[in-house]
This record gives sequence, C-alpha cells and structure tokens, in this order.
Amino acid sequence: MSRMSRSVKLLVLAGLCLVVLLSWRACSDGDAADGGDGAGWGGERPPTPVRVVAAELGPLEVELKALGTVTPLRTVTVRSRVDGELLRVAFEEGQQVRAGQLLAEIDPAPFRIQLAHATGQQKQNLAELENTRIQLQRYRDLAGSHYVSAQDVANLQAQVRQFEGRRDRDQAAVDEARLQLEYTRIVAPIDGRVGLRNVDVGNLVRAGDADGIVTIAQTRPVSVVFALPETVVPAVAAAVQRDSGTPLTVQAWDRDERRLLATGTLSSLDNLIDTRTGTLRLRALFENADDALFPNQSVNVRLRLGSEDVVAIPDAAVQFGSQGNYVYVVGDDDTASVRQVQLGAAHGDRVAVTEGLAAGERVVLEGLDRLYEGSKVEVVSADPGDDDDGDAGGEAADGAGPAAR
Repeated sequence: MSRMSRSVKLLVLAGLCLVVLLSWRACSDGDAADGGDGAGWGGERPPTPVRVVAAELGPLEVELKALGTVTPLRTVTVRSRVDGELLRVAFEEGQQVRAGQLLAEIDPAPFRIQLAHATGQQKQNLAELENTRIQLQRYRDLAGSHYVSAQDVANLQAQVRQFEGRRDRDQAAVDEARLQLEYTRIVAPIDGRVGLRNVDVGNLVRAGDADGIVTIAQTRPVSVVFALPETVVPAVAAAVQRDSGTPLTVQAWDRDERRLLATGTLSSLDNLIDTRTGTLRLRALFENADDALFPNQSVNVRLRLGSEDVVAIPDAAVQFGSQGNYVYVVGDDDTASVRQVQLGAAHGDRVAVTEGLAAGERVVLEGLDRLYEGSKVEVVSADPGDDDDGDAGGEAADGAGPAAR
C-alpha cells in the first residue's frame, strides 16, 4: 500500500512540474513576440484603423418621414329610408359607382297604393272645395238682393277656407307618398367603391338597420393622414407659406419602403397639436387612379419641404446610445472623441446635423466598434488603389472591414 501511495505522489508531482514548465515557456514566447513592436505587456496599444468622412455644408433635400393611414375623404353607410322587402341589388361587390347610380330597390307596390290613396283623397276634397266656392259666389249675388243673410255668406266663406286648408294637407300627403315611393329606389349618394353587401335579396329591410345594405368609400381621390412631431411643425409651416402657390409633394411608400405606391400633395394641417403625443396631424391628397392606395392601409409617408444648406453626414456614421445620438470625431492629433449631435431631416443615406458638428470636421464611418473616448486612430483610404497607404494601409483597411457598419 505504501509503494502505491508513493507512486501516485510522484506522478502528481511530475504533472505539476510539466504544467509550470509549459506556462513559463508560453510567457517567454509572448514576451519575445511582443518585444519586437513594443505593444506587448506594458506597451502602448496600436492605433485603430478607421475610415473617416468630412461633414459637408451644402444643399440637402429636406424630407420628413412618418407613418400614415389611407383615409377616404368620405365614407357612407347606405341604408334604406323605408321598410320593405329587398327586391333587387343592382351592384357588384367592390364595384366603383357614381353618385346617383341605382344600388338596390325595395318592393314599390305598397307605396304605389299609398300614393293612389292620397291622390284620390286629394281629388275628392278638391271637388268639395270647388262646389263650396260656387255656392259662395251664388250667395254673394243673392245677398245683394237681400235673399240670403250676411251670416250665410260668412259661413260659406269659412267653409271655403276650411277646404283650402284640407287641400294643402292633401297635397302634403301626396308629396309624402310620392317621396316614399322614390325611396324604394336606393341610389349612391357619393362616388366611390362599394364594399361587401350586408343583406341579400328577399330579406325584409328596415329604415333603422344599423348595418345598412352596403358601405361606400371614396377612393378617387383618397387621402393619407399622418402625424409629425411638434419640433418640425415650424419648418413645415414655413415651407407651406414659402410655396403657397405650389403644394408640397408627399410620397406614399409600402411598409418596407421599397416600392413607391403613389405621389400626391399636402392638403391641410390640423389646427392643434395633440398634447398626449406631441404631434400634429396632416392630410395629403392622392388621385389614386390606379387604386394603389386602399382605405385603412398603413403606408410610409415622405414629405418633401424643399432643399436647404445644412451640415450633413452619412447616416451610417451616427451611433445611438442611452444619452442620445452621437458620432466619433477625429481631431488633428488622430484622436477619436465622442460628440453628441442633434439630427435633422434626412434624404437618401445622408442626414442633417443641426447641433454638435461643424462643417469640415472628420467623423468615423468604419471601424466604430473598436473605438472609445480618446483612442488613437489611423485613418486609412477608402480606395484600395490609393498608393499613399501602401501595403500596411491596405492590410489595415482589410482589418477594418469586419468593423464597417
């Protein structure tokens, strides 16, 4: 037992010695490798290769982006004004209709009978009125010869006025019956596209039905309602005043902002800012002749305010942190520093910087992930054929490739 214990101890001791020997050799190799360029343990960190771009002052197409909803200018629920059986539907679902076009018809037979009854009653009362007027004229002639009393003449005059009132009431009844008969023909009140019908032929419809027969949404033209933050409202108002004769251009793009759906013009601005969201609603009009915009569709809106001279940089140089937007600025001593910036309008891959950056300052475009405040950088050329950087510059540029944003 003692011999086995000694053997185990010797094996453990030999293993520890081997580990110590390997560790010492690895450290020695590392010191030798680092000693060649002075960047090993205790040495300085080599500069980080980066690509930079200068902030430029020049004209930039000011374009504001927002999310919008396609909203019909008018939406109508077509309801029957009379009760009756739905006799006919004269439209196809999804069809474009014109104002005044026949959509449906209610059974008109009961209403024709009502009109005939009102007309007959009117004729009867008109005959009585005519007879009373003749009697009144005769009494007036006899009253001059004292064959009838003045009281009899006064009574006939009262009857004439009574029948005249009945005549006006009968005319109103005839007009009402004729109007009810006209209501059996349901026509489109506006131009637009009809939806899916809510009732089939043969059903009894009532004037108070909430769902109605069908809905019509005006889609030509159609509007898009969107909201912009209150911080850009002064710029929008100034652009509207500046181009009062020419409406501002508005574009509607699909959800992925890959396809332009339609181009229209700014129609109006709301009269107040929503205090809950800090935004102002705007409306744009689109002809929509090809029906590319569909009611309640979500679109990406781009409002063009024109061009103005601003300090602009590529949007790829902008970083986003807990303190807001920032960029890395490279000084004359090739040292990178963090700079907080305020962004303005964007167009394409360029964005305006309203605060925090001056024209001509260099900002880092590639190699951002290895930077920190005060880090040394080596500016490399973006052109692989540039001879100024030499092979080392090319290798540094290649090394910066994976860090490009």
